Amino acid sequence: MLRGLLSFCRNLLRKTSVEADLHEEINSTVEILTEEKMRENLPRPEARRRALLELGGPEQVKERIREARAGTMVEQWLQDIRHGFRTLGRSPGFTVVAVATLALGIGINTAVFTIVNGVLLRPMPFPQPERLFLVAYTPQNGPFDNGPCLLDRDYLEFRREDRVFEQIASFAGGSANLSGAGDPANIPAARVTPDFFTVLRVNPSIGRDFLAGEDQPGHDHVALISDSLWRNRLAADPSALGKVIKLDGDDYSIIGIMPIGFRFPSNAEVWRPLATRIDPHASMMRPVIGRLKAGVPPRAAQAELDAFTRRFPSIPGEDRTAWRARILPVKEMLVEKIRPSLLVFTVAVGFVLLIACANVGNLMLARAAGRQPEIALRIALGAGRWRLVRQLFTESLLVSFAGGTAGVLLALWGVQPLLSLAPDGTIPRTEMIRMDGWVLAFTMCMSLATGMIFGLVPAFQTAGRGLREAVNRGGRTFTGRHESLRGALVIAEIALALVLLAGAGLMLRSFLRLRAVDPGFRAENVLTATVDLPDSIYRTASQMQAFHEQALSNLSVMPGVLAAGAVNWEPLGGNLVKGDFQIEGGRQLPSGYMVDKPCVSPGYVSAMGIRLLSGRDFTERDDASAPGVVIISRSVARDLWPGEDPIGKRISMEEHPKSKDWLTIIGVVDDVKQMSLSLKSDAAMYQPYRQVARPFFLSHMTFVVHTAYDPQTIASAMRAAFRKVDKNLPVQSIVTMQGLIAETTAEPRFRTRVLGLFAVLALSLALVGIYGVMAYTVVQRRHEIGIRMALGARSGDVLGMILRRTLLLAVAGIAIGSAGALALTRVLAKFLFEVSPGDPSTFVAVALLLCSAALGAALIPARRATRIDPMLTLRYE
Repeated sequence: MLRGLLSFCRNLLRKTSVEADLHEEINSTVEILTEEKMRENLPRPEARRRALLELGGPEQVKERIREARAGTMVEQWLQDIRHGFRTLGRSPGFTVVAVATLALGIGINTAVFTIVNGVLLRPMPFPQPERLFLVAYTPQNGPFDNGPCLLDRDYLEFRREDRVFEQIASFAGGSANLSGAGDPANIPAARVTPDFFTVLRVNPSIGRDFLAGEDQPGHDHVALISDSLWRNRLAADPSALGKVIKLDGDDYSIIGIMPIGFRFPSNAEVWRPLATRIDPHASMMRPVIGRLKAGVPPRAAQAELDAFTRRFPSIPGEDRTAWRARILPVKEMLVEKIRPSLLVFTVAVGFVLLIACANVGNLMLARAAGRQPEIALRIALGAGRWRLVRQLFTESLLVSFAGGTAGVLLALWGVQPLLSLAPDGTIPRTEMIRMDGWVLAFTMCMSLATGMIFGLVPAFQTAGRGLREAVNRGGRTFTGRHESLRGALVIAEIALALVLLAGAGLMLRSFLRLRAVDPGFRAENVLTATVDLPDSIYRTASQMQAFHEQALSNLSVMPGVLAAGAVNWEPLGGNLVKGDFQIEGGRQLPSGYMVDKPCVSPGYVSAMGIRLLSGRDFTERDDASAPGVVIISRSVARDLWPGEDPIGKRISMEEHPKSKDWLTIIGVVDDVKQMSLSLKSDAAMYQPYRQVARPFFLSHMTFVVHTAYDPQTIASAMRAAFRKVDKNLPVQSIVTMQGLIAETTAEPRFRTRVLGLFAVLALSLALVGIYGVMAYTVVQRRHEIGIRMALGARSGDVLGMILRRTLLLAVAGIAIGSAGALALTRVLAKFLFEVSPGDPSTFVAVALLLCSAALGAALIPARRATRIDPMLTLRYE
């Protein structure tokens, strides 16, 4: 290679003399051959002609010699590039349209890949992240179906038996009420076992990590804080170590400040010690993370976990087959939910790029038809087929790399708008999303691939004709083949556009059905506020009930409030408490039957607009001194007392109820969507919070008020109402129920918007392709159309001829695209609500839309064809 490069440089310096020597050598050879022919008694002109024929032509010989030289290939590529720039510069309209089309396709692909690269491909920002894995032993179904977690008892036992991990730690995300560092606020927080940061190999930038034993009572009031909390709340005080802040009402001493940007897990701003103990009355599930020993493959850890699950029962009485054991990369905890959406978006923008390539391929074919005289001249002068292919292919690469460069600039602008379409918290690891070398390399490879896709076929089509066909001015065979290929490209564009439109249509139809779901309550003019009562201050149920009563009293007297109430787990909040119960008389529940168990205040049903179907609501008299009462949902009444009136029936929440534990059913209310609009409404039993004695059910409470006008106008007054009860207690969030419903539908809306955007781009590009083909067809068939009109064809006949051609292409594309869409849209099944992937109404609507749009795009060229003057056309011919 080095020798060839040196030879190439030497030839560049000696190019003039080398060419002169080559010319002299060819002339000498021709003279020698001419002298030999003249000895055969041929006149000199005839002898020279035969010598040239025998030699093969001086220029062709020179070309073969040049190609044999070392370094000539590089020189010819440089010549092709220079010639390509000059040729494209002479066709600015073609160049701008082609580059802009590719910039759109490559730019949107680069933007999506930038997001995919940051979210899915970049490693976690920890030392040797490939050795960090989650140990997940979770049930397949049921109330603990909450991601990659491990039961406390399993974690402790697995850690004791483990032989493949250096260390194993457990952690849990959450929130904490912060005071003592500025205004009270509820901040993201985490509890971690003392070896958590050792497993991650992350050390505080200031101070120290947790020590062994600091998870034990009496030693666990220490905390690490994030760099942002230190700067924003403590003004970056260098003496912050040792200072005391209040978390959930308890004093915690700051022992360290984490590095800039470290917020793992759950975007935490403060970390507290976590003690993991076996509780015989309850089992907690938390994520578990471990660092594999050097040289130990993940499959060895998986094998050890599998062996552990076979010999260690998870929960007494549970079927082991209902659980699954998995070793997962830590990144899976963050990206598992968003990965399917990102992969769908990646495929969608790939289709957009293919349509852009088809469009540019059509432009190249149209341009090639106009370059027939040039190609004919070059063939006549001795240019070989591969030389022409290389030249035309070089022009394609120049267009594609120009489009790629413009696409990078478009992606730099487009990443943030794409991210802004996603609801907060939907896309994790946003701090890792940025343009880097991998993204640029991806764009370069994509530019090269697009240049090959749209450049090779036109190049071979153009350069692969013989001299006679190339110089044929009529060019009917040449043009006909080009027209057939252009039609095939348009069919491909329509088919690809249909797949995207069908996907977007299914998502839109699903979203509209989801938004139309009745949640079981009235969302209009309802404002909510959530508070968490710290157990360090509110230790007993009576203290918590006193807070709730005072808060409800303050809320009820606010101007414009029609009703006020409270519930521990608000609808669509994503949380609930489920369990079974006992029916008086020893009647057994259906197998596995469980209900939601919210506790509410009097007035909650009225404030939320939940329909009371029979019986009565809770009142102020339903307190701890009154007989226990309960309200059931429609599903409970239908499932357990079909055809009967459940009012007056008695149930108990206790496993072995005493006489005082029996609760009388006093009312039946409509079912409410507790977890999600897309899920079936759970059966529920409501208890009055004044009759609930367990603090766990009372510490987290959401207050709701029904207002006579826009609820946002009383948000500040609502916050002030809580400060009157406890000035140090922060309110987690104040949001309308309509806003909460919008949050629950945010992800489907995000997917629908993004896929719809890509579908619109695909449709636009396909229509541009249809317009271009039809306009080119009119130009190429001008002579035929002129003859038809001279023979009596009317404008309507010409218009119909063009539109029928368009309709034929559209129908062919729709047929092919429908088959592909039926196969590909199945991947959207998990995103759809009450809509099947093969929904016929969606496919029919998309097909009609494409046909209408295609005919509309062809209408302008068709009308132009009707204005052709047959006399001028015939006179020109």
